[in-house]
Amino acid sequence: MGKNENFCLYLRQNFAHVFFMGAVPDSGVLKKILHNVAGLNVLVLGDVMLDHYVIGDATRISPEAPVPVVAVERESYTLGASANVALNILSLGGNVELCGAIGGDRAGRRLEEIFSTRGIAFNGRFVKASLDTIVKTRVVVRGQQLCRVDREGKKPAYAINGDGDLAYIQSRIDWSDAIIFSDYNKGTLNGENVSRLIDYARGHGKFTAIDPKPSNKMAFRGIDVMTPNKLEAAQLADLPGEDEHPMEEVCRKIYEKYSPKMLIITLGQEGMLLSVDGVIDRTVPTFAREVFDVSGAGDTVIAALTMALAAGNKAQDAMYFANTAAGVVVGKHGTAVALPEEILNFHQ
Repeated sequence: MGKNENFCLYLRQNFAHVFFMGAVPDSGVLKKILHNVAGLNVLVLGDVMLDHYVIGDATRISPEAPVPVVAVERESYTLGASANVALNILSLGGNVELCGAIGGDRAGRRLEEIFSTRGIAFNGRFVKASLDTIVKTRVVVRGQQLCRVDREGKKPAYAINGDGDLAYIQSRIDWSDAIIFSDYNKGTLNGENVSRLIDYARGHGKFTAIDPKPSNKMAFRGIDVMTPNKLEAAQLADLPGEDEHPMEEVCRKIYEKYSPKMLIITLGQEGMLLSVDGVIDRTVPTFAREVFDVSGAGDTVIAALTMALAAGNKAQDAMYFANTAAGVVVGKHGTAVALPEEILNFHQ
């Protein structure tokens, strides 16, 4: 599950190949980071989704309505949202546990099967028999997304609020080296549980990261790194509309409101911007060479950034690492991950 899918569609419709190459990091830096992050323990908290792809062809219009008739050729199921973040952690060599509510329905059982097959730790306490597992079904025709069908319940049903669940999560924070809050505003995360868990993690010296959803009005402060995209950053800064706002103002307002140690804003084809203490530090270019699909690219970015920073790497090197991993992912169809060998070979 990813963000900015309309941007991806625009790119595919207008460019056969998209070159965003900037200054290429030294391959030794990437090797060092991959070595440093191997075996890292990461806890991922957030909205868990199942991504369902229906792939086929459409050669005629329905006689019942002016819509295409899709002849289904195949279907596939992949991990979405915070589950995709967890899968990215594994692909980069880390160990991961995922916390978020799923249902006891067929989609939930399918998720549990994928978790078991892939090696993602997931405690059965987060399976709620009466809950509808969140499923995003994308109908894809000739490489283009025709429509998306969403299945989900009411937000409060997915929340992690009970003292028992919070106590369990705190025990897993003790195990972890880093904690990622992956927010898609489906109800799992709210201001109360996020603030409580951030405070607990900081009190135990753990690295914390959040990919925030501005529409989920959460009050928290002092996280180690925030990773909104450009539009989300403006919304987090309470700046109106979709107009361009000076990034200096955006960064200053976010710092005043949330006090992140690092703010890293993803800028699409313009790369990433790093702000420290509300002041812009640097921008790192994007490395995507050929864009097929940006679905899940944000999940890859926060996974790679968090692991690199939690392992003690410099912010600039961590951003190069994350941009390279994202460059690998957007060159694939659907939600995907970047493997270490793909990262090392990407700039060759």
